[in-house]
Amino acid sequence: MHLLQAGVDLTVIALWLGHESIVTTHQYLEADLQTKEQTLAILQPPGIRTSRYKPSSDVLSFLDGL
Repeated sequence: MHLLQAGVDLTVIALWLGHESIVTTHQYLEADLQTKEQTLAILQPPGIRTSRYKPSSDVLSFLDGL
């Protein structure tokens, strides 16, 4: 878990642990996502809905010009 949280690629972790298949190592990724979801559930006040960001036409024009 510490390697994954430090940004080490999952395939590298699988090799280091001697896993024959990446599927075996994938469970660590799933566990990490569960930890993130649990943390977010604690931090986010209940009942508050967030909306998706919608950039203005000015912002989109600027990005198109890049």
